[in-house]
Amino acid sequence: MKYLIVGLGNIGAEYAHTRHNIGFMVLDALAKASNAVFTTARYGSITEIKFKGRIFLLLKPSTYMNLSGKAVSYWMKVEKIPIENVLVVVDDLALPLGSVRLRKKGSDGGHNGLKSITEVLGRPDYPRLRFGIGDAFPKGYQVDYVLGEWTDEEMKMLPERIDHAIEAIKSFGTAGMDYTMNNFNKK
Repeated sequence: MKYLIVGLGNIGAEYAHTRHNIGFMVLDALAKASNAVFTTARYGSITEIKFKGRIFLLLKPSTYMNLSGKAVSYWMKVEKIPIENVLVVVDDLALPLGSVRLRKKGSDGGHNGLKSITEVLGRPDYPRLRFGIGDAFPKGYQVDYVLGEWTDEEMKMLPERIDHAIEAIKSFGTAGMDYTMNNFNKK
């Protein structure tokens, strides 16, 4: 069984430590824990890890957030991965900081990366792991907050929450989405 795990983010050093790049951060941590190294490929950086007989293809699109769908569609076709075996890791303002929620499908919720994927695939029924970044910003400063760097306090809690997201990704591939939602959405 092969799975495509897509971490959403923006390329470039200026975005590396921003809240919007939590998808990249989760995939970087997963690759590091597996001694996997990303290589530059078409529409992104990619690597492969194996876990319990499953192959996880990790993709960090290089298309910038607003064009993420192009990378997802390309790698789904090249690797012949069905939509139910795709998991998109994305930041979410509507969730408390550090929380993880998995969904089989859904709206883009105003997230440009999800909007692009839905438009290119022509359907919203792809699995996603939403990583809460909180909403601690004054009215009108949403973009500054999302593209802002993590605070020192947030950085202290991130490793444990990223590990939790990694466990959810592994569960998605080995135990299925229903089991994973039941066990990770309530934590």
